[in-house]
Amino acid sequence: MPQSWRKLAAEKRAIRDQKLAKAYKALADDDALEDLIFSARDVQGLVKLLGNHQVSAENVILAHINKAKIAQEQTNCLTEICFDDALEQARELDKFQKEHGRLKGPLHGVPISLKDQFDLQGLDSTLGYVGRSFEPAKSDCVLAEVLQRLGAIIICKTNLPQSILWCETDNNLWGLTTHPSDPDFTPGGSSGGEATLLHFKGSFIGWGTDIGGSIRIPSHMNGLWGLKPSSDRFSYRGVAVSQDGQCQIPSSVGPIARTLPSLTLATKAVIDAESWKLDPRVPPIYWKQDVYEAFSERTLVVGIMGDDGRVKPHPPVDRVFKDLCEKLKAAGHELVPWDPSMNARCIELMDEHYLVDGGEDIRSDVVSSGEPFLPHVEALVNRAKPVSVYDYWQLNKRKIAAQQAYHEMWNNAQSASNRPVDVLLVPTMPHTAMPHRTCRWTGYTKLFNFLDYTALSFPAGTASKALDIKAPDYEPRDELDKWNWDQYDAEKMDGFAVGIQIVGRRLDEEKVLGVAQQIQSLL
Repeated sequence: MPQSWRKLAAEKRAIRDQKLAKAYKALADDDALEDLIFSARDVQGLVKLLGNHQVSAENVILAHINKAKIAQEQTNCLTEICFDDALEQARELDKFQKEHGRLKGPLHGVPISLKDQFDLQGLDSTLGYVGRSFEPAKSDCVLAEVLQRLGAIIICKTNLPQSILWCETDNNLWGLTTHPSDPDFTPGGSSGGEATLLHFKGSFIGWGTDIGGSIRIPSHMNGLWGLKPSSDRFSYRGVAVSQDGQCQIPSSVGPIARTLPSLTLATKAVIDAESWKLDPRVPPIYWKQDVYEAFSERTLVVGIMGDDGRVKPHPPVDRVFKDLCEKLKAAGHELVPWDPSMNARCIELMDEHYLVDGGEDIRSDVVSSGEPFLPHVEALVNRAKPVSVYDYWQLNKRKIAAQQAYHEMWNNAQSASNRPVDVLLVPTMPHTAMPHRTCRWTGYTKLFNFLDYTALSFPAGTASKALDIKAPDYEPRDELDKWNWDQYDAEKMDGFAVGIQIVGRRLDEEKVLGVAQQIQSLL
């Protein structure tokens, strides 16, 4: 008789907890050495410490293991643990540096974490499903192979929601992940474990996936930089995913980091590692340094969409967004109001793509172990109706038509200088971090998955109970808008991070990161 889902989940958690309980030797100089390691704000600073022999890769990993353990104790963000393998790789890197007198690559000794769905040989990729337990991957995903070739060290995998498809991080296997600042609040999802670990400095760069905001939403809620590239700019080979085979609304792999320099270096290093030689879906496009440099310096034309026309942003988001627009204007950049009238139709078409299989893919994973559905997953599956292949083709035709219309709208956007719009500026979410199970609207991020545009969420400010007064006379547009508006609590949300998105068109990663460099200087 098959084991109960509760027993399977308990066994998985026990294995993780046993690995976490293992004691490792203290750092050579204890606090002084740890302080030196964490004095490096970004990857470049850490690699410099390693290159100058001020710290060893082994000590860097030991320091980050300690931080990862603290993160797990406080927020429940970890799934698979590979501390021992990480230390072995670190010792090999230290040996390589001693023998060759140089570092192995641009990410030499840099601690990396991966969202649970990335395959690592010998470890599970559960997607938060109990039924995928004890089915270890037979090989590493392409991204892991490339990162290790660049010198990076993968130390752990992190939590995500049942089925992935949600802005909360919770499942029956690993449990609920909480926000670092308040356990009653969510860190976002679906890459919520990654964002939480990074907040605690448990790794230097986290890698997540994004099919509706799953990199950008937790980045926004935790004050991080998160890049959703266009699909296939980074390899998805060896990355498990719900609804595998659904390619019309593609998921993207992307990095999350505490600083823009770390994010940019990681992006450039992995792009230039020629992943297209391992995965034919990756376009053979090297890092475009000229584009990056141009948009790091030139005067910009920025499309401004502070409200998506469906759900009004809370006062902190509205204030931070408007403050940034004023800074851009004062710096000489040209702002163009953006038309949100096409947003609703794009999101409706996107949601239809999620449901074409009648929910069979998700349902089969949940029922395989007998575990219960989480409420939002059950609601998604219950409203799903399967469609015929012919009807799916018609849906795809409508999607392509909507993408073309949006593309033309961008082309025709008028600026006073008659220059084309370079990027859009858009809130990441209509609210800051929220109490658990109150997140309902992800339209600000989903739109750009539908369009397959490049989008980066960055920390632009924080909520302030003194400044962010709720307008008492606001008349909500509909029930969804009312739900969002009623959730605003100036006291509880005080101090939470507010993220804003920079959005480029397809494969505009270098442009978006260049623009981010300018915006960071304004902030």
